[in-house]
Amino acid sequence: MVNRKWISDLVEPGKPGVLSQIYDFLMLMAIAMGTVPLLFRDYRPLFLYLDIISAVFYMTDYLLRWMTCDLRSEKPKWKAFLIYPFTPLAILDLLSILPSFEIVSSTYKLAKSARLLKIFRFTKIIHYIGPLEIFVNVIKKQWKLLLAVALVAIFDILVTAILMFQSEQEIDPVTGEYIFKTFYDAVYWAAITLTTVGYGDLCPVSELGKTLSIISSLLGIGIIAMPSSIITAGYMEEMNRRMKEMESKNQDTL
Repeated sequence: MVNRKWISDLVEPGKPGVLSQIYDFLMLMAIAMGTVPLLFRDYRPLFLYLDIISAVFYMTDYLLRWMTCDLRSEKPKWKAFLIYPFTPLAILDLLSILPSFEIVSSTYKLAKSARLLKIFRFTKIIHYIGPLEIFVNVIKKQWKLLLAVALVAIFDILVTAILMFQSEQEIDPVTGEYIFKTFYDAVYWAAITLTTVGYGDLCPVSELGKTLSIISSLLGIGIIAMPSSIITAGYMEEMNRRMKEMESKNQDTL
């Protein structure tokens, strides 16, 4: 009879014990091996073996986590098993596994289109780095506030893009075309201006366009600062909560 509690502790990062530490180390190595092919444009024979090894670890880890997810959840057993594949980290794990089908069959169309999903293999490291895990928890808790800020930013970008697209009717003397040839160019400019990046590849030349740029940049400072403050406050709250939990556990052991 397999001890599911032992398996749950094994796959949970940071647990004490030699086997748990070895498992964490092997998973980190698998993540590294799965990421190495992304650093090269050409495909080398060695990458096939790295893909196979990392894929085996990814699939095994995913199945073990799913098999013991009810032990790490407060939900009823059947509900925990049903919901687990749709949790954020489980989705990232699954996306990191999908490119492995390319190994099984190079003609599998889904696998060919999923090669870009290999980047999700690196996201699996979230399990094994505490600060990243805390960051993900903060995003999950504060998603409503962050979504509200994102909607405000999108609204600002669309309104500014429409105003700029309609007001900036100047012709570029070099190309003989409009500076903002399409509405997407205006949206791109509005997004870059809102974030105060300012690449300079697109910029208005009329007085009205320059005025809109100033207003959009000033608004962008406030809008972009909001997510930072929300995440910072949530991060500090999560850290304080974890510290209190550790202190209470230490007191219980004493």
